[in-house]
Amino acid sequence: MTTHTALIVDDEPDIRDLLEITLTRMGINTLTAPDITSAKKLLGEHRPQLCLTDMNLPDGNGIELVQWIQQHTPSTPVAMITAYGNMDTAIESLKAGAFDFVSKPVELPRLRELVNSALKLSEPESGAESSSDEPGLLLGKSAEIKRLRTQVRKLARSQAPVFISGESGSGKELVARMIHLQGPRRDRPFIAVNCGAIPSELMESEFFGHKKGSFTGAVDNKDGLFRSADGGTLFLDEVADLPLAMQVKLLRAIQEKAVRPVGDTREVAVDIRLLSATHKDLPGLVQSGEFRQDLFYRINVIELSVPALRDRPDDISLLANHILERIAREYECEPASLTPDAVDRLKDHDFPGNVRELENILERAFTLCDADLIGPEDLHIGNGPSTAGLSGAGGAAAHSKEQQAPPLPAGEIDLENYLETIERQAIEKALEATRWNKTAAAKRLGISFRALRYRLKKLGME
Repeated sequence: MTTHTALIVDDEPDIRDLLEITLTRMGINTLTAPDITSAKKLLGEHRPQLCLTDMNLPDGNGIELVQWIQQHTPSTPVAMITAYGNMDTAIESLKAGAFDFVSKPVELPRLRELVNSALKLSEPESGAESSSDEPGLLLGKSAEIKRLRTQVRKLARSQAPVFISGESGSGKELVARMIHLQGPRRDRPFIAVNCGAIPSELMESEFFGHKKGSFTGAVDNKDGLFRSADGGTLFLDEVADLPLAMQVKLLRAIQEKAVRPVGDTREVAVDIRLLSATHKDLPGLVQSGEFRQDLFYRINVIELSVPALRDRPDDISLLANHILERIAREYECEPASLTPDAVDRLKDHDFPGNVRELENILERAFTLCDADLIGPEDLHIGNGPSTAGLSGAGGAAAHSKEQQAPPLPAGEIDLENYLETIERQAIEKALEATRWNKTAAAKRLGISFRALRYRLKKLGME
């Protein structure tokens, strides 16, 4: 069993003794220093797996030590001990590269959580990085994607809140997932929530939970997203869509590291890593008063920008092949490949929808092409035929003017379910008419055999 070593830097003997006793009881060897000069000397002689430093020291401040460690022993996580309620100092230390912070008076359960998280950073990764590439956004050889991977690995070692900016469809959630999987919380939950998809009247309950009977419909106790992510990572996607009233409550939860469920009188402590993202101009929303500046300051400790797909065209071929292989595995079909002309057509495309748009284009082309090769005409982009909107059964048959769509049912309808029902009925009739010969049924429907297999799998009709 590996024995870990921690360096404690504090000019108060009582604090040093408390931290030393606590860490020793956790089976950790300790080194102590009363000032920055002594700490640098010990860091040069030893390679501790953790450094705990006070902010105010006789010969400088803890930020200086954090910066020195970042330059000389960057593999050593360092946590800052700050005065109670001094979030500005905590934020400053995180920006300087501190792993995390703990406030005085030191709460021992919180200290133990911090220490255990820091020590995980010195453990060898158990395949976390290799298993986290799906669906492949971080694959690529361009300078932009290499820089992104480097930043993700670095940020994974910190507990600082990260704000991920980027266009819609560029893969912000995947980047957040990579930060989680490469960090010390990788064995705990990763909870992703689309802030724009939660009705405002249910938002507080969804985030913080509720007690049974606290409002009409609260038939059971509910943990909420914060408590579900306890010990792990909470990813707030489209955070710009939060209403102002909820922004105030979210800010308090972040500052206090505790939530109060709806209908409860007490707060519940939570330990989460907060990541957030939006495709909107959040600084602009702050300027216009639509997003609170103090909340922006808390969630945007470190900003990470995800490049648009058009800015890394050399990665398109690699990404496209990866996506096509995944589609073939998912629908148990023979893989298809792109012709050189098809690759060129993709590289010339602007991709306003980024990686998500590339996936949609390739999935449609995969199902509609007749052979195992996807040509530029199958992509329906650029100079190709304008049939990109066709997604129902029988892309070719859909051109027939003689075919009439069945009348819409009365009242409101669920369009997706309605179209799926029509598609299912058409496939069933074609299979029955051909005595369940899939090759003949595909021909009757005017689609490829692969397209029929894809739809059978997608609709659960196998």
